[in-house]
Amino acid sequence: MARASGLREIWQALPMERFTARDNYIWLVVATVCIGAFMAALDASIVNVALPDLATYFHSSASLVSWVLIAYLLTLTTLLTLFGRVADILGRRPLYTFGFLVFIIGSAACGAAINLPMLIVSRIFQAAGAAMLQANSVAIITATVPAQMRGRAIGFQGSAQAIGLSLGPAIGGALVGLFGWRAIFYVNVPVGLIGTVMAAMILPKDKLTRRQTTFDWWGTLLMTPFLVLIMVGLTEGNSLGWASPVILAIFATAFILLIGFVFRELSFRSPLVDMRLFKIPVFSIGNFTGLLSYLAMFGVLFLMPFFLERVLMYNSAISGLILTAVPVGMTVVAPKSGALADRYGPRLLTTSGMMLTALASLMLAWTLALSPNVTLIVIELILIGVGLGIFTPPNNSSVMGSLPASRLGVGGGILNMARSLGMAMGTALSGTVLAVFLRLNGGVESQGGPRSPWIPSTRYALYLLVGLSIIAGLLSLFRIASKNPNDKMPLEW
Repeated sequence: MARASGLREIWQALPMERFTARDNYIWLVVATVCIGAFMAALDASIVNVALPDLATYFHSSASLVSWVLIAYLLTLTTLLTLFGRVADILGRRPLYTFGFLVFIIGSAACGAAINLPMLIVSRIFQAAGAAMLQANSVAIITATVPAQMRGRAIGFQGSAQAIGLSLGPAIGGALVGLFGWRAIFYVNVPVGLIGTVMAAMILPKDKLTRRQTTFDWWGTLLMTPFLVLIMVGLTEGNSLGWASPVILAIFATAFILLIGFVFRELSFRSPLVDMRLFKIPVFSIGNFTGLLSYLAMFGVLFLMPFFLERVLMYNSAISGLILTAVPVGMTVVAPKSGALADRYGPRLLTTSGMMLTALASLMLAWTLALSPNVTLIVIELILIGVGLGIFTPPNNSSVMGSLPASRLGVGGGILNMARSLGMAMGTALSGTVLAVFLRLNGGVESQGGPRSPWIPSTRYALYLLVGLSIIAGLLSLFRIASKNPNDKMPLEW
């Protein structure tokens, strides 16, 4: 009891005045938040390059080992809104600091995993910590930074996420090549400890209100198993048989859960996902095309490590450097695309961006089939990233610009959920198509089998991504121009 009382007194004495009294205090807060944003984004992409090594180490198929990534992304998708609401009750500072601790423990457990199920469960725990960080980072900045500097501060936070996503493949490849796959998880521990100390000492105290906060628990309990069952059905349909009773039961249960979720959201006063927003065409189309764009991106990031390491026989370090081309292309172009969208509107940019992604993915498929030249592969990966960078800022801007001011927070949460779901579905669908065509071409997913079946299998999986990118481009072409929602609100709010 005495020790607990002492810890409580120490916590209440924080943050330290030596930091809060500084003229640059708000930027210390932004720097602390950026560490969490960087780590959470880094671990969404650092694992991709290690998937072939994980499949070999655990003697597992590519589709099954993909759950190391899918579990992380699904957990983020389902917990972001939950922890945003919890922070309103308990405070953002304690939840953000605790998020670092959870992330550290989850990362250490991932590194110590002795089998694939333990690694997947540890990734879920790790993602829970990442969700605590991501759900509160922008809110902490908004509450701390004055309005005249807030845009710049949020820009730094967004850049930290983009850099983390960009550096993930390169850092992951280097760590796997030098120290083995466990290093990509253990590296989070020292960085997380630094972030935990900084959060405790620097982040400001919360100004909590006594306003009662409601949360849609039933919506969460219906949505989470729905998403998990969909992913299980997609990844296991090939091995169990798409017409097997188990797979049919999985999809039937998922459909029932989806119907229940929709009815719940339409009837609850504070829904997890406000279904009325989808009556706005720009909002619904923008979220769907955004999902497809991240599906295409993570589909490529899932497929290419297996091709580079199983067919071209590159090591993890080289594969990681090659894969960096996609997020780097996206990061370089995105700011310019946002500025052009302000001048010319979103339709031309979103359409041309997804069509460029489709064309570059098609070129990549042909290159892998005809002459796997690494220079051409890098150029085509860069073009895929450029296309996504052209598409994303104007699409996000049009989605948020279609909403009334009173629904910006809810709409932003839905946009983030669509992004994370697209990442997870890209991994699941690509792994499923890859497994189907490997079996049809007489190949095996484990290392040691013939290399030739991987070439057509990867090509056909890329064709799927080409088709989905074209769909996103066409939907963007026919999107309805957004009107100012404050002039004429399309719904009763």
